[in-house]
Amino acid sequence: IKMAGDSRFPDVDTDGSEKSEEMEIVVNVGGVRQVFYGDNLNQYPETRLAELINCLSGGYDSIFSLCDDYDPGKREFYFDRDPDAFKCIVDVYYFGEIHMKKGICPICFKNEMEFWKVDLKFLDDCCKTHLSEKKEELEEIARRVQLILDDLGVDASESRWKKCQKCIWKFLEKPESSYPARVIAVLSFLFILISSVVMCVGTIPDLQVVDAEGNRMEHPTLDSIETACIGWFTMEYVLRLISSPNKLHFALSFMNIVDVLAILPFYVSLTLTHLGAKLMELSNVQQAVQALRIMRIARIFKLARHSSGLQTLTYALKRSFKELGLLLMYLAVGIFVFSALGYTMEQSHPETLFKSIPQSFWWAIITMTTVGYGDIYPKTTLGKLNAAISFLCGVIAIALPIHPIINNFVRYYNKQRVLETAAKHELELMELNSAEGKATGSKSELEDLSREGKEGPFYSSRIKVSHSDTFIHLLSEEKHYRTRLQSCK
Repeated sequence: IKMAGDSRFPDVDTDGSEKSEEMEIVVNVGGVRQVFYGDNLNQYPETRLAELINCLSGGYDSIFSLCDDYDPGKREFYFDRDPDAFKCIVDVYYFGEIHMKKGICPICFKNEMEFWKVDLKFLDDCCKTHLSEKKEELEEIARRVQLILDDLGVDASESRWKKCQKCIWKFLEKPESSYPARVIAVLSFLFILISSVVMCVGTIPDLQVVDAEGNRMEHPTLDSIETACIGWFTMEYVLRLISSPNKLHFALSFMNIVDVLAILPFYVSLTLTHLGAKLMELSNVQQAVQALRIMRIARIFKLARHSSGLQTLTYALKRSFKELGLLLMYLAVGIFVFSALGYTMEQSHPETLFKSIPQSFWWAIITMTTVGYGDIYPKTTLGKLNAAISFLCGVIAIALPIHPIINNFVRYYNKQRVLETAAKHELELMELNSAEGKATGSKSELEDLSREGKEGPFYSSRIKVSHSDTFIHLLSEEKHYRTRLQSCK
């Protein structure tokens, strides 16, 4: 590539008999003029720049099918495209691969490559990663927008039972849908807290009562509160199960399994208390009931349903399995090494507390994690030196993976906020564009558009969409749509 100055083109006869390898093509992209040689462009004959070589012999129709404008005096092709992206794309003719510059939207760059008819296989793997991440974000925005549109839409052809199911589902699963739904979410949150507090308070000996057989049991008042909470959880789970659009997916969801584990012990212990005594010894029944009552701690995980912070923490930990694995590996290696050294060094002391290497694992764990209970400690000078080194190594091993884990949490939290804002922006844009075609854009019109979208494309064709070069297909070929959803956020 060289900047075009006073270069003159070779004369081309009307038959286009000049060899394409010897031709020069002047291209003006966004005000930036560049000269290309035919021998370089013909390496990839299916690209748009390579097609410019032979378009002169086809007349103006052939020329303007490839470019935005053409100056016959200067024999210069004009393109109203992004010059920065173009500078990256032309590298394929000289280096055989393409790298995106920092700051260019991956989706915009992908569409620039499609315009210049350059295959995506020439894009380097590091840049393909950015492109896939951006596509995943757009797909997530599309999914959120579709969920909101489904909530707004009411299909008149649905039966009364289906409409009732949708109302119950929104009422229990989507607190943001209405004020009563937010009240129900707060009540559910309070019941979880009350149940957890009752479970803890019920273990205080001063608040327990003694039954006829001399066994301690929970106070009847606390037992009544526990029963009321379980009744609320049971009613909530049954209603959500009945109104769920996909009952199999609902039953296998992790949070719903937690709900079952929080409810089931109450009914199993109740059954064993009233019927189990006839089938087995009373002591066995009491042990089984006590074990089941301990499972009530699972209900504390129900708080994650009502806390976006806990959900974000869970997803961040899932994305940090590699860092957590490295942390455990560092600690495991250190525990094994320092416990073996501690056992060896302490054998010379007559009152040693290190009886065996496996027993020394406990000392190494509490030392490297900086807990230090003091139940096992070295007494020799070499043992104390080993303990000091293990302590320092433990601090370093724990501190190293912490920063990536925190970054994953912050990145995911910020990403969720951006996606939520982007989804709301898309809905506002759709409603605004639909209102341009009519005097007023009402909510009922948006519901009609949503209903039409279920029969045809993802979004109804009645919505006036903004035209952008950053269009990508988010869904299947039958569900294309084109809005500012495809634009760089």
